[in-house]
Amino acid sequence: MVEIIILAPFITGLLAFFMPKQIGRSLLVVTGAIHLVLSVSLWINRPIAYFSTYFAVTPEGLLSLLVISLLFFLISIYTIGYLKEIEIHAENVFTGFMLLFLATMTMVTLSDHIMIMWIAIEATTLASAPLIYTHRSSASLEATWKYVLICSVGIAMALLGSVFVTLAMDLGHVDAPLSFSALTQVAKSLDPLWLKVGFVFILVGYGTKMGLAPMHTWLPDAHSEAPSPASALLSGVLLNCAYLGIFKTNKIMVAAGLNDFSSAILIVFGLMSILAAATFIIKQNEYKRMLAYSSIENMGIIAVGTGIGGIAAYGAILCMIHHSLIKSSLFLSSGNILLGYGNRFITATGDMVSRMPKTFIAFFSGFAGISGFPPFGIFIGELFIIVGAFRSGHYLTIGIFITALCVIFAGFTNQIMKISFDDFEGKIQLKEKASMIWPQYVLLLTSLILSFYMPDTVYQTIVDAVTAVGGGLR
Repeated sequence: MVEIIILAPFITGLLAFFMPKQIGRSLLVVTGAIHLVLSVSLWINRPIAYFSTYFAVTPEGLLSLLVISLLFFLISIYTIGYLKEIEIHAENVFTGFMLLFLATMTMVTLSDHIMIMWIAIEATTLASAPLIYTHRSSASLEATWKYVLICSVGIAMALLGSVFVTLAMDLGHVDAPLSFSALTQVAKSLDPLWLKVGFVFILVGYGTKMGLAPMHTWLPDAHSEAPSPASALLSGVLLNCAYLGIFKTNKIMVAAGLNDFSSAILIVFGLMSILAAATFIIKQNEYKRMLAYSSIENMGIIAVGTGIGGIAAYGAILCMIHHSLIKSSLFLSSGNILLGYGNRFITATGDMVSRMPKTFIAFFSGFAGISGFPPFGIFIGELFIIVGAFRSGHYLTIGIFITALCVIFAGFTNQIMKISFDDFEGKIQLKEKASMIWPQYVLLLTSLILSFYMPDTVYQTIVDAVTAVGGGLR
């Protein structure tokens, strides 16, 4: 079961390259539905992988897998309507790489071997790069090359970090499989110096893919140039996959008693990311780039919460889940805005409240959710991070954290108001079809439901993940 869920989208992705457009579109939805069913089955049964040295069902992996599966299914439904509205060169290539992207992200969530994790995260780069270049423009080519080059440098550093972890094993005379589970159990025997060095390289390497500042420079261009369904996957899912690599390595650091070292570095990179987002989002004039900087902010929030640990780490996991749901909804809505107004610049939009009322509801609700308005789950997650910071004495951290969030909110609000309520004299080019509206509503509704009611199995899975990096909900 564990390996099948990786192979299914991989096989259909290869088939999609040779299929006519209509069959390729159907494969997206069918594969998404099958993947969702398999993910739910995996959640219920939690089997041991056949290749247990390389793959394992972990709490943090399961959470990410279920989010990925739900998002891809809803995004695939939106994509069918989207592809009918826009002309894409070599559409079978687009659908094929979408499915391969799903396969590689699934592989990341189930990887337990430190090198398999590296291979899987590198594979997500190769599968997603063609999606950014879909429109075949000079700007999309530049964004694609920037994405590939910067992320490849980062992934090379992560590889070097993984080598340093193996060196920590050798110097500590540890004989164990090179898996996260095994390394966590023998962490106290690892050489602390090389384990620290390995963590720094892995954090910088995977942090590049996660969008942490100052390694974030590929992200705004890639999200801006990619088609909206691909942007929704890049922001809502891919960033989480890179975070998993950091999270699992941090578990080893905590088990080795080096959590003070790893926590300080996570907090510093997290704050730099939030401050970078605050700097650029204020004067941002493209709405998709604005959403990209919002993703950088949220990755920073997650890093800070993970670094603080305890109840703040619980808040970080909540932010990760709700960010995926809400940000994917926002990027899908931004696709409607682009099709409707025919322009990515905020100054070329306006009066969305009356011109595109269904999209307005989804977009404005998404803005409220991603900004941390109650009752959305990001508000709860950020509140837990703030409480955890005060409990652990991180007063300066939380002061910078709150100030930067206020600046981001002010800049974000200013731009959203222009898009929603400014005068617009032009003509809207898109008829709001159900298939391009209700996926956003489902994503937002899911986020709202999880804010008021969280099933015991989901709560316990989050607690299990948090316990490994912060000693429980203290």
